[in-house]
Amino acid sequence: MSRPAALRRRQAALVRAFSDIGLFSRAVLRRPLRHYQLEPARAIAASVLRGQGRTFAVMMARQAGKNETAAQLEAFLLNLRRRVGGCIVKAAPTHRPQALNSLLRLQTVLAEAPLPPLAREGPHMLRCGQARIAFYSAAPGANVVGATADILLEADEAQDIDADKWHKDFAPMGASTDATTVLWGTAWTADTLLARTILALREQEARDGQRRVFRVPWQVVAEAVPAYGRHVQRQIARLGPQHPLIRTQYLLEEIDDVAGMFPASTQALMRGAHPRQQGPTEGRAYALLIDVAGEALSAGDAPAGWRRDSTAATVVEIAASPRDGLGGGLPRYLVMQRYVWTGAPHHELAGALAHLADLWGARHVVIDATGVGAGLTSSLRHMLGPRLIPYTFTAQSKSRLGWEFLGLCNSGRFLDHRADDSPEQQRFWREVAAARYELADGPNQQMRWGVPDPAIHDDLLISAALCAALPQAPVPPTESHIVEAEDPL
Repeated sequence: MSRPAALRRRQAALVRAFSDIGLFSRAVLRRPLRHYQLEPARAIAASVLRGQGRTFAVMMARQAGKNETAAQLEAFLLNLRRRVGGCIVKAAPTHRPQALNSLLRLQTVLAEAPLPPLAREGPHMLRCGQARIAFYSAAPGANVVGATADILLEADEAQDIDADKWHKDFAPMGASTDATTVLWGTAWTADTLLARTILALREQEARDGQRRVFRVPWQVVAEAVPAYGRHVQRQIARLGPQHPLIRTQYLLEEIDDVAGMFPASTQALMRGAHPRQQGPTEGRAYALLIDVAGEALSAGDAPAGWRRDSTAATVVEIAASPRDGLGGGLPRYLVMQRYVWTGAPHHELAGALAHLADLWGARHVVIDATGVGAGLTSSLRHMLGPRLIPYTFTAQSKSRLGWEFLGLCNSGRFLDHRADDSPEQQRFWREVAAARYELADGPNQQMRWGVPDPAIHDDLLISAALCAALPQAPVPPTESHIVEAEDPL
């Protein structure tokens, strides 16, 4: 074949590729999209090319390729409009890292393509010929420079973008051009921007039969990528199928933003069949978990129904989980005994706690080192040495502890001892039943949790939750460690 003929064939192939994002992905970018990525990409591209001005919502399970899909769609549209110009506007919950990550991913997608490179224009814009894409922060306090989205308007991680911010600063950018709009993200709560948009789009779909919502849970991805399926199954084994992060990020189910922290299904998984013990069993590993009482209120300052804080300690056996069970071979924490002190001076508590650590041969001692706990922690450090693990509570660390403890409970890896009507056990389960959580807005998925009823407190619950701060080292399985959950019926 002559060189001019080969060149003409190459040019014809490029023309065909630029008419379909699937061909563009495969022939030009050399990064073929999977079928579940192509469906939304083709629908969005068709709306742009036909000037239909539709709005789409795309929910994909975590790590399923949502950002890759968006970047390839942007590369396709920018190169189509290289000569005629136009602008894509993309909003993200934060500038750094989320908006910047989107910019870098687009550069990566085009890095090895046989196309002229993108030009950087300032800290938040890339140029492709006469076409541009601008990346903005949609954080509530961000100052957004006015722009016109005449190619495409996008919201990345739309479940974390404030709806008022979007409608005030970003939606008007596509109004004069009737731009196609797409919201990318995963599930969270029912009052997010993404959830509300999906609800409205479902109504439009019912009226005209045109698909606008694309939902890709983890099972769909696993059919195309078996290794991904194995990864998700390990996460489900670690956190449990009812954990909020599994439900939202992999199953794409919405959860309540304010609710009881431990529903009946979770409580059933927390009930074990092993007996309470007064002391250790030789050859087993134990940990002591301590929640330190806060400052005492005087009688005149205490609200009606208030009960004084207590220092609470929980002893757990660190046992192996069955490798074919919910826990996936990860450590289980079996409650052996509980202790409560109300009004005890810290110098007395230090001796009592050190004695318990030695009595049980505790491998680790986790202690609340926040506020008044700092002094008690300092005293115990001299007695216990490297066995002591201080845990300081902040909004971020308590949220993290709550998520991790829920994962232990939902995966059957935290088990209380068999019901025996002990006062400490009854108090623990009252605290569990009274616990509530509230999800904060924003990209950090922060959870505020505890017992709001001042007459109940959450001393034993916090103590138990500190097992989530223990090192996650493997535990050799033994027959005696395999403890089944109590039958909830």
